[in-house]
Amino acid sequence: MSIKGCRAILTGAGGGIGRVIAVALAKEGVKTVLFGGNNKEKLEETAKLVKENGGECVIISGNLTDDKFLSVGFKKAVSELGGLDILINNAGMAYNCDFDKTAIEVYDKIMNINARVPFYLSQLAISELLKSNRATIINIASVVAHQGYPYQSVYSASKHALLGFTKSLAQEVFEKGVRVHAISPGGVYTDMIKISRPDLTSDGMIMPEDIANTVMFLLNNRTNAVIDEIILHRSGKTPFLV
Repeated sequence: MSIKGCRAILTGAGGGIGRVIAVALAKEGVKTVLFGGNNKEKLEETAKLVKENGGECVIISGNLTDDKFLSVGFKKAVSELGGLDILINNAGMAYNCDFDKTAIEVYDKIMNINARVPFYLSQLAISELLKSNRATIINIASVVAHQGYPYQSVYSASKHALLGFTKSLAQEVFEKGVRVHAISPGGVYTDMIKISRPDLTSDGMIMPEDIANTVMFLLNNRTNAVIDEIILHRSGKTPFLV
């Protein structure tokens, strides 16, 4: 089934994985709201790329951790789109620090953006998605949702929470026709990982395009064979060990 004409909300579209997903959606003919993000200039750069690739998008910029923005902004997004078929919870924040040096304020911030925001946004979206015959939620998780890495206690906790929520929601709504997927990549070479893991280079890393291709595969292959989660690891990692 073609996703041309579908309507999507995408978070974290100001760069990295989100920007590439936005362009991929444009090429498929999906109208998209680039939702959230205080740096409107970055969202405008993404919107320009979307339009250059024949797509249509709307920017709704704001603080994703502000509940009022989420609720009001979501209503505006649905109004702009005329409904909703796809929600992609991509916005996230990584953090690399010794456990005993991690400030509790940092814990709250990362848990909020990585786990609470997708939870609340999915709550807002469900009633609209139930009206669609292509209803899909895709949550961008991480391999740290399966295995804790040193110095990533908060990040790992947030992605474990996101994956647990994804599993539970998927079981609640699958009989209503809503597909809920998780994509759990290893190291993706974005600005975020350059900051959190400055020891890594682009050699052998997963690229944002790899994640966008995975998203498109899930959206374009809605059959009786359902993929709940896709885990991607770097080519240099041992197979089946995330």
